[in-house]
Amino acid sequence: MKVTFITKEYPPNVYGGAGVHIRELARCLAEMMEVDVRCFGDQHLDRGNLRVTGYQPEPKLHCPDQPKFDSLFNTIFTDLLILMNRIDADVVHTHTWYAHLAGFLASRLYQVPYVATSHSLEPLRPWKVDQLAEGYYVSAWIEKVGLENADRVVAVSHMMKEDIINNFKVDPDRVVVIHNGIDLKRWNRRPLSPELRDRYGIAEDYILFVGRPTAQKGMEYLIDAADDIPVQVVFEAVGADTKDYEDRMMEKVKGKKNIVWIHENLGDEKNVELYSSARIFVCPSVYEPFGIINLEAMACDTPVVASAVGGIKEVVIPDETGILVDPGSSEQIAAAVDKLLDNPEMAVTMGKNGRRRVEKYFSWERIADQTREMYESLLK
Repeated sequence: MKVTFITKEYPPNVYGGAGVHIRELARCLAEMMEVDVRCFGDQHLDRGNLRVTGYQPEPKLHCPDQPKFDSLFNTIFTDLLILMNRIDADVVHTHTWYAHLAGFLASRLYQVPYVATSHSLEPLRPWKVDQLAEGYYVSAWIEKVGLENADRVVAVSHMMKEDIINNFKVDPDRVVVIHNGIDLKRWNRRPLSPELRDRYGIAEDYILFVGRPTAQKGMEYLIDAADDIPVQVVFEAVGADTKDYEDRMMEKVKGKKNIVWIHENLGDEKNVELYSSARIFVCPSVYEPFGIINLEAMACDTPVVASAVGGIKEVVIPDETGILVDPGSSEQIAAAVDKLLDNPEMAVTMGKNGRRRVEKYFSWERIADQTREMYESLLK
């Protein structure tokens, strides 16, 4: 069997959970079949069953009168470039709206079954108008065409399956839930190195946030909660959707002496150390179809305080692996954090329970097996 992945993100161009998902799923599937990854960029890899080819417009398109359209136009252009090389796979599998147009067209041009994975849904992210201007309505249309014409739609959580059915004309029988996963060997508890601690001024006791500075991630609610949290709050936040949001968050942080903001992506190896030594990981998202970051924390034996939204409720088990709070509630975030800080034995138990949970349910090998079975059912 051979599958062609079409995706915006692939290493080294990874800025969110979708990119992590594709990297790991492609790696595991390549142990079972040929995997042809076509992505945005200049990547090139040919190793065993895994072949990666990057595509990018040369030169990039630029709209002088409305620069916020640039991303949309270059996305469509890149999708078309990807399709100019024949697809000879048994299945074409796209990830996010950036690739769904290419998947839909590939299914028609090359007569190949088409699978679309949703990592988030445009109708539930209206704040993206700030990023794409009126181009947001075109991205929403592309997502609609892609999902409604796919032979299978993969939802990364049961909650997302409900959202897909409620927002699109998709037969529920065509929607399959396959969760995200975690590399259990890479994400394993390892203490924070003195060098990393000294470089960023990280205290002995701290709680942690990792994510993009975007309205979706609810960063402002943890910033507001910091005044009522007695330990350091470390943000590793980079890759903002809009500069305006990041600027507003930077303004909110001013004057808060217990906040350290790391304005760079430290990479998996250093992030393992950050997660492992944090007293608590906080995920204050207001919209989160799944939330791989919570798996990363749990794999490192770290308890989680997270918003009770979307797929998070399928990952974090209340009072077992962490505490769930109402989205947008700084007061509840602070109270939950303080509860775990005041009860270190409870926090340790939740951390160990989290590790056991990811080992049982969320290995990438398990996710790859489910994906292969889904392909096989499609080809019968």
